[in-house]
This record gives sequence, C-alpha cells and structure tokens, in this order.
Amino acid sequence: MKRKSILSILLVGALAIGLVGCGTSKSDDSTGSASEDKTITIGVSPVPHKEIVEQIVPDLEAEGYTVKIVEFTDYVTPNTSLAEGDLDANYFQHIAYLNQTNESKGLDLTYTAAIHLEPLAAYSKTLTDLKDIKDGATVAIPNDPSNEARALRLLEKSGLIKLKDGELVTPKDITENTKSLKFEELEAAQLPRVLDEVDIAVINGNYALEAGLNPSKEALAIEDANAEAAQNYRNVLAVRKGTENSEKIQALTKALTSDKVKSYIEEKYSDGTVIPTF
Repeated sequence: MKRKSILSILLVGALAIGLVGCGTSKSDDSTGSASEDKTITIGVSPVPHKEIVEQIVPDLEAEGYTVKIVEFTDYVTPNTSLAEGDLDANYFQHIAYLNQTNESKGLDLTYTAAIHLEPLAAYSKTLTDLKDIKDGATVAIPNDPSNEARALRLLEKSGLIKLKDGELVTPKDITENTKSLKFEELEAAQLPRVLDEVDIAVINGNYALEAGLNPSKEALAIEDANAEAAQNYRNVLAVRKGTENSEKIQALTKALTSDKVKSYIEEKYSDGTVIPTF
C-alpha cells in the first residue's frame, strides 16, 4: 500500500508539472510572447491593397513570418472574418466605414495605422461635364452609410444638390435637387458594372481602379484629398482590439508604414489616385 501511495504521488506531481508547462506555452495575443505563432493572415481588396501588401511579404518572410493574403471583393465579409478570428488583420476600409461597422454590427475592431487615401470620384459614360447633366438623370451611389454620405457630399460640392447638416446623410436629407436627380443606392462593388446603365456613378477608388478607371483623367468630380473630412477616409490596417501589441501585428504595421511602401505607392500612383498617409 505504501509503495502504491508513493507511486500515486509521483504520477500526480508529474501531471501537475505537465499542466503548468502547457499553461505557460500559450501565447498572450495582446502582448505577443516569444512562442506566438508566426503566421499572419490578412484580408484585402484586390486593388490597390493586395498589391501593396505583396510588396512587404518578402520582408516579413525574412523575419520568419508566413503571410497568407485572403482576397475579398465586398466590404462586409472582411470585417466579419476578422471579428471571428479567421483573419489577423484586414486592409480594405477607411476609418469612417470601420467606425460605422463597429457601431451597427457590434464589432470590437480597431486599427493600428492609416496607410493611404483613395479619393472618391464621379464617372459617366455619356457626360464630359457635370453641368450638362439632364433633368431626371439617374445617379448611382454606394449604399453603405459612410460611403453614401461621402458620395452625396461630393455631389453637393459639385453643385448638383444641397443637403442637411449631418454626418451620415442619405438621399432623404437632400434639401435642394433642382435637376430632379434620381438616386440608385447599390453595393459599392456593383457601381462600375452599372456605369453603362446610369448617367453618373460615384465610385470608390479601389473599385474604380479595379475596373480600369483612372480618377485623375476620367473623373467628372473628385474629392479633395487635403480637406479635413478626408482624414476619416484614410484606409487603415484593422485588427481585433487586444491584438494591437502582438508581435506579428506590430511587425505587419511596421512593414506597411515603411519607406518602401511609401515609395511604391508614390511611384505606382504618381497621378494621385492613391496617396500615402503616413
């Protein structure tokens, strides 16, 4: 009996040590320990976000990281995937959109750095000047609250409409519409595809570039990138709150705000269609 008791004590002690060992090997996502995993999964829009991230993959690989780039063509799934832990970060959206999504969907996302700005612009296949727009013309705009308000403010600045004061304005907030313009609210990704079917479409920069549109040459109206309001439209590296200080997020943030990335953006988009903001 005595011998069995001693053996039992030894086994319990070994199990306890094993459990302690398992407990200390788990990394803390908020602080980033030495045992943290070395895989970075980032969600991006195809243009220009994926192109920009591809520039830093060799640098992160040199630091021992494996970078997995997941491409999205919509504005909803990347944040859902990030919130659910399928992504470590995403890079496709501006500050205003991130804030609005957090509020409307109850997400707990934040960002570590603002990387670039893509001025929003209005395009047409039939017009060369907004002054020539006909009464009753159809205007397609994004249907998500932040970009819809952004599009309407651009049209207001262009003299086509007048709006109430406020941040997230909609067509219901138009106070003056002398041309009796009709508005079609569509998912942002769909806007380039309906350009042949409407008189004007106000298109987000990434989708315009993806569709082969050149804002600096083809836009009938374009946002002022230097305006104070434009600060809310800087595209950011979004992460889950609590992971900002993890080693891999810090490494990713540093790489995306490097001189290499800034030079790449300035050279590839020298016409100002994508502007670095760091």
